[in-house]
Amino acid sequence: QERLAESGGGSVQPGGSLNLACAYSKYIAAEYYMGWFRQAPGKEREAVAAIRTDGTAQYLESVKGRFTISKQNAEGKNAEGILWLQMGSLEPDDTAVYYCAAGRGWVRRILVAENYHYWGQGTQVTVSS
Repeated sequence: QERLAESGGGSVQPGGSLNLACAYSKYIAAEYYMGWFRQAPGKEREAVAAIRTDGTAQYLESVKGRFTISKQNAEGKNAEGILWLQMGSLEPDDTAVYYCAAGRGWVRRILVAENYHYWGQGTQVTVSS
C-alpha cells in the first residue's frame, strides 16, 4: 500500500537549518509527482515545494532560495524512496507541521493540495529563539 513517513523535524533558532526526509513505499510509483506542504496553527495548509518526475521543481515564493526539494527513487524490490526538503535560513514564520504527499497522473498545478492523493502524518518544525 502507499505509505509516506516524514522525519527530521525539530526545534531550531532563526537562521538555522533542518533537513526533512519522507520515506515512501515502493507502491508510490516513480512517475508520481511529490510535494511538501505545511500547516501552522490557525492557518490553512499551504504548498512549500513540489517536484515532477522529470526533476522540475516549484516553490512557494517565500521559501525560494532557502529551501530545496529533491527525490531519490526507490531501487530494488523492497526498497523505499526518499523525498528530501533541505531548509536553510529558517524564520519563525516557517514554524508549522510539515507533510509530504504524492499524486498520480498529470496535473498542471502541483502546488495545490487537492491534487495529491497520498499523505504522510507530518513532522513538527519550530523556529524560535
